[in-house]
Amino acid sequence: MAKIGWEGVFPAVTTQFKPNFDLDIDATAKVMDGLIRDGVSGLIVCGTVGENTSLSRSEKVAVMEAAKDVARGRVPVIAGVAEFTTAFASEVAKEAERVGLDGVMVMPALVYSSKPHETAAHFRGVAKATSLPIMVYNNPPIYKNDVTPDILVSLADCENVVCFKDSSGDTRRFTDTKNMVGDRFVLFAGLDDVVVESVMLGAAGWVSGMSNAFPQEGETLFRLAKAGRYEEARALYEWFMPLLHLDARPDLVQCIKLCEHIMGRGSELTRPPRLALGPEERAAVEAVMGKALKTRPALPEVGLKSAA
Repeated sequence: MAKIGWEGVFPAVTTQFKPNFDLDIDATAKVMDGLIRDGVSGLIVCGTVGENTSLSRSEKVAVMEAAKDVARGRVPVIAGVAEFTTAFASEVAKEAERVGLDGVMVMPALVYSSKPHETAAHFRGVAKATSLPIMVYNNPPIYKNDVTPDILVSLADCENVVCFKDSSGDTRRFTDTKNMVGDRFVLFAGLDDVVVESVMLGAAGWVSGMSNAFPQEGETLFRLAKAGRYEEARALYEWFMPLLHLDARPDLVQCIKLCEHIMGRGSELTRPPRLALGPEERAAVEAVMGKALKTRPALPEVGLKSAA
C-alpha cells in the first residue's frame, strides 16, 4: 500500500467549466498548479467542491489524470469517490489507482439512507477493491448518512482505511475516536469553520474549501494551530471566520467559486443543478470578500514554501 504524508491543508479543488458547461480541463489544471505553487500540502480532486456528482465517469478520470500530471509528485493527490452503489464506487477507486493517484476519499453510498452496518459494508467493499489508502469522508448535513465513531472503529481491521475526514462540525468525535482506537486513524478536519478546534483535538490535516481562494492564509492558519501558536492563530482565524462560514452552507460550492473568481484564481461557473447565487446572496458574499480584502492581514512566518 502506498504511503501518504497525511498532514497539512488539502484544498478540495474546484472543477472548472466552459460557458456551455463542458469540462474545462486546462483551466482546472491551472487552478491546481496555482494552489501547489502557493504552498498547499496536497490536493483533493472530485470532491464536493469539485462537483463530483455533476461529472460523468470519463470527466472524473480526466480530472484525475490532469491532477496527476500537474502535481508531478510535488504534493499527494487524492480523488473523491461519490457513487450510488458500492460497485460503482469500487470502479472509480480502481480508476484512481490505475491513473496513479496517491489515495481516494470515499463518501458513503449517495442517495440511499443506509443503516450503520450498511455504511460500514460500503467502505469495506471499496477497500477490498483497491490497494490505495482510503480517507473515509463523513458529511451528514450534506449526504445524510452519518459515519459515527462506532462505524469508523468497526473498520479498524481494514488496513488501507487510514484516514477519517469529519465534516459534521462535532469536534467531540475526534476525542471519542482516539479514546476508542488511539491513533489507528489519521484525523482530518473537513469543515472550514471548526479547523482550529479540530487541530487542537488531534486533526493532522484539513480538507479546506475556502483555501481555494486563500491558500496561503489557509496553510498558515493550520500551521499556527499545529504549532500551538494559538494567539497568532486566533487573530488570523477571526479575520478568516466570515469566509470560512461559507463552507458550511448548502450552496458552499457557489460561494467558494465566487470567492475564487474574485481572487482571479478560477471561474465562478457551476454546473446545473447548481445555479448561480441570487442577487442578494451574491451581494452578501461580495461584501464579506470586500471586507476581508480591505483588512487582509500580514501573515506570520510559518515556513510556507511555494512549489516550483
